[in-house]
Amino acid sequence: MRFLHAALVAALVMPCAALAQVEIRMAVLRVDEPGRPPASRLDLPPEDLGFAGARLGTSDNATTGQFMGQSFVTDEVTATPETAAGKMQEIVASGVRLVVTLADEETTLALADAAGDEVLVFNARARGDALRGEDCRANLLHTAPSRAMVTDALAQFLMWKRWDDWFLIEGSHPADRALADAYRRAATKFGARIVEERTFEDTGGARATDSGLVQIQARMPTFTQRAAQHDVVVAADETGIFAAYLPYHTWEARPVAGSAGLSPLSWHPAMEMWGGMQFQSRFEKLAQRPSREEDYQVWLAMRAVGEAATRTQSAEMAVLRDYMLGDEFQLGGFKGQPLTWRDWDGQLRQPILLASGDIVTSVSPQSEYLHQVSQLDTLGIDRPETACQIERQ
Repeated sequence: MRFLHAALVAALVMPCAALAQVEIRMAVLRVDEPGRPPASRLDLPPEDLGFAGARLGTSDNATTGQFMGQSFVTDEVTATPETAAGKMQEIVASGVRLVVTLADEETTLALADAAGDEVLVFNARARGDALRGEDCRANLLHTAPSRAMVTDALAQFLMWKRWDDWFLIEGSHPADRALADAYRRAATKFGARIVEERTFEDTGGARATDSGLVQIQARMPTFTQRAAQHDVVVAADETGIFAAYLPYHTWEARPVAGSAGLSPLSWHPAMEMWGGMQFQSRFEKLAQRPSREEDYQVWLAMRAVGEAATRTQSAEMAVLRDYMLGDEFQLGGFKGQPLTWRDWDGQLRQPILLASGDIVTSVSPQSEYLHQVSQLDTLGIDRPETACQIERQ
């Protein structure tokens, strides 16, 4: 009996031992840009931003992989915009064919081109719609939601609230203008009216001075004075210059949404529904801090690869890519429904959280908005609208 038990154990262990040589290597390339600090020191980026999400994703993959004869290794690389392309070339030269990037739109596109067709790049930061449209690449997938997705998510909620009339305030930087364009598109798509638009000019200078609060308290009411009648102020401030100072400083007593107030996010550290607390507790145990959007978006990329590797029993980039873009792929993201990829532009479908302060207020898509294929396709650029001309299959 003892011999039979030992033989049975050996029979179960031997296949796993035989498969234990399969190693899946990935890299996370984070491009850090010097710039103005955030409006609040509480928003200063941690040193392990994104990397902590990669470590949790690698650990999660290893948990399943150990039973499937797979091991996962992840390199963590930092760069500046000037050194990023060179770092990507070093990663590729080392044999890595799966790379997660944390960079702005322009740098992300350059990194995808530098990586080449034999490397699959996951964009975990840049939200530019052009990356999913006219500038799309066959080797580029996106776990970061697009601007169109987050603005559609907020627009659906505002229309559900019957806050139809928007006062749109945009920043003066290119990213701010692109975000404002996305809000204009969302307003048209869902029937809102932008009753007035204004541009907040970034004149530079220090914000955290002794007189800063006095200047803000005087400037913001004046800046928003005599606006057309509106239900809500929508702020398009992707660079983080002014929006944080809008709540409680507008001339009219109106809610603020967008880049401050009620904000559309891929993830929020207060998320508890649909098993979110399990993700949060594991992340906080690993990183000793709450998770951020970049952490979650990197984690999604790691888990997408892990899920594809488990299902296909392969470490080959092309096999993993084809499976992820296929109809059978589904990824659990603690958002109440499976996440899948849009094969026409490489965007990961996902619900968007609407958060205000320390709580999640709502989750879009709102239940009233339906779609013939996936309700998640009510957020962002749908197949008939896409400007991406890449044939991925």
